[in-house]
Amino acid sequence: MKLKHLLSFMAFASLPFMTEAQSGLQTGIDRKNLDQTVKPGTSFYNYACGGWRKSHPLPPEYSRYGTFEELIENNDKQLRSLIEELSHGKYAEGTLEQKIGDLYNIAMDSTKQNKEGYAPIQADLKAIEAVKGRSELVPMMAKMMRKGVPGYFYFSIDADIKNSKMNLLQVVQGGLSLNEREYYLDNDSATVHIRESFKAFVEKMFVLCGFASEEAQKKRDAVMRIETRLAVPSYSATQRRDPEANYHKMSYAELEKDYAGIDWACLFSTLGFKNVSEISIGQPEPVHEVERILAEVSVEDQKAYLQWRLIDSSAPYLSDELRACNFDFYERVMSGTLQDQPRWRKAVNVVNGVLGEGLGHLYVERHFPAAAKERMIRLVKNLQKALADRISAQEWMSEETKRVALDKLSAFYVKVGYPDKWRDYSALEIKNDSYWDNIVRSNEFDLAYVIEHKLNKPVDRDEWYMTPQTVNAYYNPTTNEICFPAGILQPPFFNMEADDAYNYGAIGVVIGHEMTHGFDDEGRQFDKYGNLRDWWASGDAERFEARAAVMKNFYNKIEVLPGLYANGALTLGENLADHGGLMVSFYALQNAMKENPLQVADGFTPEQRFFLSYASVWADNIRDEEIRVRTKSDPHSLGRWRVDGALPHIDMWYDAFGITEQDEMFIPKAERVSIW
Repeated sequence: MKLKHLLSFMAFASLPFMTEAQSGLQTGIDRKNLDQTVKPGTSFYNYACGGWRKSHPLPPEYSRYGTFEELIENNDKQLRSLIEELSHGKYAEGTLEQKIGDLYNIAMDSTKQNKEGYAPIQADLKAIEAVKGRSELVPMMAKMMRKGVPGYFYFSIDADIKNSKMNLLQVVQGGLSLNEREYYLDNDSATVHIRESFKAFVEKMFVLCGFASEEAQKKRDAVMRIETRLAVPSYSATQRRDPEANYHKMSYAELEKDYAGIDWACLFSTLGFKNVSEISIGQPEPVHEVERILAEVSVEDQKAYLQWRLIDSSAPYLSDELRACNFDFYERVMSGTLQDQPRWRKAVNVVNGVLGEGLGHLYVERHFPAAAKERMIRLVKNLQKALADRISAQEWMSEETKRVALDKLSAFYVKVGYPDKWRDYSALEIKNDSYWDNIVRSNEFDLAYVIEHKLNKPVDRDEWYMTPQTVNAYYNPTTNEICFPAGILQPPFFNMEADDAYNYGAIGVVIGHEMTHGFDDEGRQFDKYGNLRDWWASGDAERFEARAAVMKNFYNKIEVLPGLYANGALTLGENLADHGGLMVSFYALQNAMKENPLQVADGFTPEQRFFLSYASVWADNIRDEEIRVRTKSDPHSLGRWRVDGALPHIDMWYDAFGITEQDEMFIPKAERVSIW
């Protein structure tokens, strides 16, 4: 069951900046992080980040390691200290402190998990095996979905994108262990290797769960046949970025008529969905394929598939042998990671996932003073003003569209640090049975919570879609909100000791990025109320799309690995937001320097320090396997190309570093993106 918000958030680790008196502040630029043997116009990424990349070799437990991971590691240590303090204490049964401490201890108890092996899922494996006829398949799938085991598709309950004040039950394509259809259908050597490794992985996991080798092979083949069938009609990551194409609202009666091959009454009853009158089928073709699978594929094959989904979902919470097999495929084969994360970090992540907002409440009390929240709200407003100025300055946009755009910008709902009201975890029971049983209860608790607070209910605009300790940020188009959790509002991204040039380059850009998402190729389709509606005056949308196409076509030509090119359509929204963030924050810096002038320092002008600071945010080292995974599925461009792909379209960067047509990164002005 997947009941998290499934509409693509425009997420990006964004941080606020602060305007301070500049006397006594540092530049924030560490020359050791640069590689000045590289010319800025050859690869600004290597010029600005080469020293950092050399001094931070890729750790074996990471497929990518950059400045974001540095901050996450620091956050994890803070959370670990807090959680372990609770895990050693004695707290009353049912208190938040007891639940956090006990769950962590359960997650850390490898001796118990290894002794149990796959026993925690054995009863459910047998229950699936006992299914006799086709009519029993959907009821069994529904029972597994209640426990958090995904079936042929996902459900979500989130804002109706054409009636954003109300929540809507939605069906979203799923059923693929590898998530993206390309892994089942592409035939390049790298993808074929992943596919063959996946088959071996499935077979081994069945064997580790007590099935004989011959039986495991049959079940492996059944899983592969079903997932390949699901992959064929599934929407690609690029197709899923189109809101209109992924919205098909209908009445419950229409659902039963148009998708009669699925027992919706049984599904809804088992899951606890009552009085459903309307629903949206996100991707009709894959759901119709589920109808055909239920009718055509043998019961034995479908039982194997349901068992596989159970094994795959539970493996991280079972014995070391099963966890290691899971890591070997999903991390080593898929992403190139050489070594698993330490057990304590995995345990922290699980506590974070199960009791995230409760843990966040304790986290902000210790690490994020309340006064900072109000200050941050004021700071974000500075960026709103800068973006308003950029919108007003555009000649390609009509006055009518500008007026509505400015109205939408002024209506942004700003969330900073932590929510004003906290989630109640009193109904969640954490006890010392099996690790997996606790995860199941957590999944059932989440399902009940979502049904109680969302099904047939108005949208709660005060809900947070990230916990306070999350190192990230987002823009949500259906609530027209920007959110900056406390976890990211700290060094290395915001440096209180550094001047405006640094902080506008690092923090200002990413705040501007988040705001610009409200006006990128996807966000611009939503009005200030969060409804999917065309509010652009005649001709303006076409002019926007023509300018955005320049960005898409530019990225399509970037070769990220031999024979593998970036996906300009998939990454368009994030690339446009990077472009807007750079433009907005650069002009905001110019405004700030009217009151607090900056001079050349450490050998760099303020404008140069701005761009060096921006580039440093994306310093990383990454494995080839991870490059391939991200290129197939991630709407964000790779770190290097968020620098070397973005800056050639910023005129002020050329001026700051004297870039000419003799430099490799030079793009003629007429060929540059020009939107904000």
